[in-house]
Amino acid sequence: MPSQSIALLLALIMTALSVVGCQRTPERESDRKRVIRLDRLSPLPPAPKKPGSRRLRVAVAAILSPRGTVTSYRPLLGYLERKSGERVELVQRRTYKEINHLIAANEVDLAFICTGAYQQGRRDGIMRLLVIPRIDGRTTYNSILIAGAASTARGLEDFRNKVFVFTDPLSNSGYLYPMSLLKRMGERPETFFKSFSFTYSHDRSIEAVADGLADGAFIDSIVYRYHRREDNKTARRTRIVFTSPPFGIPPVVVPAGQLPGKTVALREIFLHIHEEPQGRKALDALGIERFVEAKTDRYQREPCR
Repeated sequence: MPSQSIALLLALIMTALSVVGCQRTPERESDRKRVIRLDRLSPLPPAPKKPGSRRLRVAVAAILSPRGTVTSYRPLLGYLERKSGERVELVQRRTYKEINHLIAANEVDLAFICTGAYQQGRRDGIMRLLVIPRIDGRTTYNSILIAGAASTARGLEDFRNKVFVFTDPLSNSGYLYPMSLLKRMGERPETFFKSFSFTYSHDRSIEAVADGLADGAFIDSIVYRYHRREDNKTARRTRIVFTSPPFGIPPVVVPAGQLPGKTVALREIFLHIHEEPQGRKALDALGIERFVEAKTDRYQREPCR
């Protein structure tokens, strides 16, 4: 075949192919469904939460020493997890001030704190009362002055030039109340005691006195009664010298900025926990009868102000 004929044939074939390629084929329904129209966007449905993604962060001040807190609070934390449907995380800090900082920063959802820490947190506007525990039929407690079992001390004056321990700078029973007594006496701890220090837990204060490392300490009466009731040999090597007037019991609080719905739900869980067998066991582990509605007037007394 002449070369001119071959070239003409190839040109005709290429022309035919280009015509076929440019023709629009009918759009199928399935093709239309795959088209993304940017002018017809609608919000996507929220992604389902993964199981366990929600957390309930619970802070516990070292009212008892950290080595005992996890064991005694574990049944309660397990109950809260079942009732709330959220994964509970226990948060602990060494000092009451650190717990208050967590509450102020909304890094915890609820906290078990001491009375003095609540008084400070209320003044700072960072927390609200949730519920309070009832123990031995009471919603109050006392600050008690203890000494060694063989001590002849009869009052705070007898600890002049002695070695003394306080619990925590924000502890009502372990620091603020005794400081108010010293102030009334016209004294300061730096000049009244031979030396003083902080233990950061009531049971460590008891141990310090029982072991002769300190001559005296002011501690929480609830903690002391618990140790005596459990026949704690350390506590039995001490005795009570003086007991204060009653104060509002250490409360359970929530951050001031917590959503009202969450606060109401948590309060309902606490107020009815004693009605269920599992809840009853959780309370027994802490020595608590039940939780009751909190009233701020129980905490109006501010001993060191």
